[in-house]
Amino acid sequence: MLSNNPLKQYFRRPAIYLKLPSGGKGYSEGVIDMPESGELPVYPMTAIDEITSRTPDALFNGNAIVDLIKSCMPDIKDPWSVTNIDLDAILIAIKTASQGNDFTIESTCPECKESASYGINLIGLLSTMKQGDYEKMLEVGELKIKFRPLVYKEMNENGVGQFEIQKVFAGLENLPDDERIAKTQLAVVEITEVTMKILAKTIDYIQIPDQRITEKEYILDFLHNCDKNLYTQIRDYHQKIKEATDLKPLDVKCIHCQHEYLQPFILNASDFFG
Repeated sequence: MLSNNPLKQYFRRPAIYLKLPSGGKGYSEGVIDMPESGELPVYPMTAIDEITSRTPDALFNGNAIVDLIKSCMPDIKDPWSVTNIDLDAILIAIKTASQGNDFTIESTCPECKESASYGINLIGLLSTMKQGDYEKMLEVGELKIKFRPLVYKEMNENGVGQFEIQKVFAGLENLPDDERIAKTQLAVVEITEVTMKILAKTIDYIQIPDQRITEKEYILDFLHNCDKNLYTQIRDYHQKIKEATDLKPLDVKCIHCQHEYLQPFILNASDFFG
């Protein structure tokens, strides 16, 4: 951007302002330059942003989302460090600032099996997003387990890992039975390992009577070797915290048979900005 450009007065301006679901709490210094108002300006996408947001490779490796956030929400200095609490809200705000408040989804009624298009009020959706209670610890006997939200870099790395495993499953259909069974078992073990690594990342620390454990290698080793019931309790407790931050299912009334049902809404960046 040229500071002496006489056309500067016609550059894009903030279209909306976003208060993060987290309120900006929990971020390290330098990640967000938070205004005193607590509301971050959100600029419409540029033509280059539009192209980048539709580039499959850039979406897959996360660079498209990072570049989009830097362009449209310049007060976020390190988009890779944005937490899962705030990421969906940020993307919805950029979508709203760029293309308006209305978004259309396709939904199939579970009652009559007919499909139809339904409109979503994005600003209304933003107002429903909440922060999970990551301050409350899980206490099991002498153990006190403190969780934390994942950041976008970790989320993207996990997504790439899961995609690679899905490709393995996709290639098993035409194999002989004995080979398919053997490779399926290996893939299931890999999925379990990936799941454990993700869960280990979400644990900030584990407090024992005389020590606080923060090292991820020790936490992962613990998850590998604790009993199944304890592992399940830890996994389910974290999932409950995370669900509080997830986008809630949408209330839909079928236009064909008037049946009312809940439609899950998962924000997929390639579809959302396409």
